[in-house]
Amino acid sequence: MSYRNDSDSVELGECTRNPGYKDADGDGPAARDNISVSDSEEKRDSIGVKRLSDARDEYTQIKPYAGMPKEVLVLYSSKARYRVPREILFWLTVCCTLALVAVTIAVIALSPKCLSWWQASPVYQIYPRSFKDSDGDGVGDLKGIREKLDHFEYLNIKSIWISPFYRSPMKDFGYDVEDFRDIDPLFGTMKDFEDLLAAMHSKGLKLIMDFIPNHTSDLHRWFNLSRTRDPHYEDYYVWTDCKPDGPKPNNWVSIFGNSSWTYDEVRGQCYLHQFLKEQPDLNFRNPDVIKEMIDIIHFWLEKGVDGFRMDAVKHMLEAPHMRDEPQVDPNKPPELVTTEWDLHSDYTTSQVGLHDILREFRAQMDIYSQEPGRYRFMVTESYDYEEVYKTMMYYGSRLEKEGDFPFNFYLLDLPHNTSGVWAKHLVHLWMGNMPKGKWPNWVVGNHDRTRISSSAGRLYVRAINMLLLTLPGTATTYYGEEIGMENINVTASQIQDPAGKYNTSASRDPQRSPLQWNADTNAGFNEKTNLTWLPLHPDYETVNVEAQMKDDGSVLAQYRFLNTLRQSELPLNRGWFCYVHADANVFSYIRELDGLKRAFLIVVNFGKESAVTDLSSVRELPDELKVLMSTTIANDGKVFPKSRIQTEVGEGLVIQYSTNTRFNPNHPEECYISEKACYLETIDILYKC
Repeated sequence: MSYRNDSDSVELGECTRNPGYKDADGDGPAARDNISVSDSEEKRDSIGVKRLSDARDEYTQIKPYAGMPKEVLVLYSSKARYRVPREILFWLTVCCTLALVAVTIAVIALSPKCLSWWQASPVYQIYPRSFKDSDGDGVGDLKGIREKLDHFEYLNIKSIWISPFYRSPMKDFGYDVEDFRDIDPLFGTMKDFEDLLAAMHSKGLKLIMDFIPNHTSDLHRWFNLSRTRDPHYEDYYVWTDCKPDGPKPNNWVSIFGNSSWTYDEVRGQCYLHQFLKEQPDLNFRNPDVIKEMIDIIHFWLEKGVDGFRMDAVKHMLEAPHMRDEPQVDPNKPPELVTTEWDLHSDYTTSQVGLHDILREFRAQMDIYSQEPGRYRFMVTESYDYEEVYKTMMYYGSRLEKEGDFPFNFYLLDLPHNTSGVWAKHLVHLWMGNMPKGKWPNWVVGNHDRTRISSSAGRLYVRAINMLLLTLPGTATTYYGEEIGMENINVTASQIQDPAGKYNTSASRDPQRSPLQWNADTNAGFNEKTNLTWLPLHPDYETVNVEAQMKDDGSVLAQYRFLNTLRQSELPLNRGWFCYVHADANVFSYIRELDGLKRAFLIVVNFGKESAVTDLSSVRELPDELKVLMSTTIANDGKVFPKSRIQTEVGEGLVIQYSTNTRFNPNHPEECYISEKACYLETIDILYKC
């Protein structure tokens, strides 16, 4: 390889084969064509056009090389063998991008809505007086709840409903609110609340507050201004003319018994109270009252609470005509009409306009739900008994949303008739009346009702927990149900419940005893002094959280297993629910999802004797069924022929099986689903179908 060294350039000899080369700076052989050169160069280039023509011929034959000038690149880029692959790659990229976008849009469009937090987890009710005492006064408080948040992580529970902790004179243990924007000192301070809320959110827990719209305490500022006829507050409550020693305005009766009317000497009129006389009813026909309550909702939503349980909503409006309500027994002397059961509550509950108010509450909460991942939940409380259609109205309509669901109290009646047929009847009472596409829920206990372990019997506690956690929808667990706590015995001198002081048989204290954490003094509820606001159950040394955490066969362990199973298995958390069998003892149903081979058969014995259930007529079931979990731990893993499934009294079975044949297509009248979804196994996704 030869080279020539000039003052400003170095050329490789081989490069002279490209005389047409011209770089970006104008240098190179072609750029120097018009510059005087040495005689030897002139002679060498005298060949002229022929040499240039030959060079161009050679130039077109050379292969592309790294660092080639743009002229070479342009020359070769237009050739078919380079242009065609390039265009193919370009359009292939475009097509793949469009396909990816289309698939993404299709997946989003076809995917069912994800379950919200209130659907994915049971709702756990804390009665704050009884959960955990942190300061040794014998009464539970907000700091005590914060100390025990790990309990919910252990149970895999995300939704916590805390009963009232507003400032209150405690005539009805917090349901008589003196100030909706303050914390009662018995439970702590606003800072304690804010610390609790922050700690809950840091653990992924949601806080649901009790909201009491129907009434306030008679010590509330509004009531004191209303009774003195302040122009703005004069009509904040329901007032009517009456005389202190004369007849009441009508025959309306309080929930706690006797007349709903009390004479106020300051104002010289009677005020309405559908609960205690210390709980005057607000007048929701006054727009200012609605605005006040909405402002209170905003106050707590700004604090960061995740939802509200709306208390006693059916009582919020009364008929303006205030006529006497019809008696259940028309022949009963009016002076003997003293309880709510003596009257048809036609004029004091579920009045026209009630749902408009609740929908306005919902609309305000939806404003705060627009923040990603911060949906605000609303549940309503209304005991409508046999008038289930009234309860269903709290779901709202197709055009207007109301509550996410109303509480379903019908399973509270399970102890009335322990049988499979009765259990199915109570379940179907809800499922058969629930509006299409809505989300069910199940309650077996709360602060107002006898504990299910006492009303049904300890023998059935595990089976009832299995029912709660395998039915479709959201289960509500009252504190202590996860360990099978029972009612306590309370003597007349020990009664704390105001309702019990009016009528000892109506006391709600037995189901409100302190939660049993361990076998230590005061069951771990109060570790600083020897005080508890109510007596402990004598079984706390064996029936407690700590002991049951160590026992794989305990009520607590089984509750935890079932809750975890429910949240991890698509058929249980959002699949079809289908009735399979019900008789004097056994209630059985299937949970399945279209497209998913794995399904679950639930068999629960609510009867009074052991049973053998024959499901051989259910052709969708395999011939042999293996028990995934039994409430009798010794039966875990047993295999039964489907013609002879054995259960003992109070035993429940979760049977997992695999099949390609779904039950629901052949029995549509026996099956329910809130939002239909199908599973595509090949790519492991859910889609609308």
